[in-house]
Amino acid sequence: MVSSEWGTIVARCRRRPPGLDDLPADALTEGKRALVRVDFNVPLERGEGGTPPRVADDLRLRAALPTVERITQAGAKAVLMSHLGRPGGTPAPALSLRPVAKRFEELLGRPVHFCEETTGEEPEAVIEQLTGGSVVLLENTRFAPGEKSNDDDFAEALAALGDVFVGDAFGAAHRAHASTVGAARAMQRAGRPAAMGRLVERELEALGRLVEEPESPFVAVLGGAKVSDKLGVIERLLGVADRLLIGGAMSYTFMQAQGRPAGDSPVEDDRVADAERLLSEAGDRLLLPSDHLAAEGLDEGADYRPVEGSIPAGQMGVDIGPQTATRYQEAIRRAQTVAWNGPMGVVEQARFAEGTRAVAEAVKEATDDGAYTVAGGGDSAAALSEMGFADAVRHLSTGGGAMLQDR
Repeated sequence: MVSSEWGTIVARCRRRPPGLDDLPADALTEGKRALVRVDFNVPLERGEGGTPPRVADDLRLRAALPTVERITQAGAKAVLMSHLGRPGGTPAPALSLRPVAKRFEELLGRPVHFCEETTGEEPEAVIEQLTGGSVVLLENTRFAPGEKSNDDDFAEALAALGDVFVGDAFGAAHRAHASTVGAARAMQRAGRPAAMGRLVERELEALGRLVEEPESPFVAVLGGAKVSDKLGVIERLLGVADRLLIGGAMSYTFMQAQGRPAGDSPVEDDRVADAERLLSEAGDRLLLPSDHLAAEGLDEGADYRPVEGSIPAGQMGVDIGPQTATRYQEAIRRAQTVAWNGPMGVVEQARFAEGTRAVAEAVKEATDDGAYTVAGGGDSAAALSEMGFADAVRHLSTGGGAMLQDR
């Protein structure tokens, strides 16, 4: 899984940034403030009957534990910041990180303080009152309009909360926002050190195996909604992978490029020309679904059935078909290196998740046979976990776009 994306992994693996163990000896001592950008952008389940929401998948929270433990055991204060969802630069109670703080506290096994503000006097006062080894989570950084625009003033305000910056948000590392880039640069300009956390170290080590002469056959599996989201990865993978298997909604844009009707399936009309070019360049290395599961809609009562070739008018593709699932399984089982990003269908509904399950089963078999396998992306990780295949890959990445971003 490697995307506008392959280039960045190569650069990161060859130019390893400093880690926690490379920091100056006094950087994490008693009372020092470590401003840590974590990725707590996790799915929430809404409570019923007035009960508060709870974290539905805590993979990213558990992945942050080694970094927080390292910081707090050294005596420093861990000041955690993260985004959650897309609140649009204004406070949105439904996207508060408060329930995330509660779940992280349970995982950590000791108190995690929560601050309802991200910058200013309130977090400064809260942090000042904390003893060494304490943990505080700031409110959603995207509640501030300056986060996504990487506003200098907002970045400076964040930087004022720490003595050292620790970047451990691998899932957001490809985004040049104030909390991921701006604050780190502001701290470095002030002579305060910055380092990557344990999670990022593990990710770079694992993903490095995909770029440093991956063992052939190298099979990449890409799903998801849009060709535009993964145009860069497809182009780069065609230069390194032996087979590139396409699934998910973006396969319908390729169908259109082949002149095959896709019914009411989502098609990016402005990307059809790109899809035509990629098909021409790829030859038989790029595999597309030959059959689909087609439904009359996404309602629970909607009829659905497998169809070969084109998708009839009035129906939409919701998963790869059984023949395609078998073809994809055969290609994956023969692989020595597998990279997978994105589901094959509408996995939110179990009846449309069989294609994704088939891929997961084949990846597990490849892993058991000694292949090096990596899967990533929120939807892929969630699907693997729900289907009982969380341990089916050598490395389950916390990033989707980040594991593939080239910038």
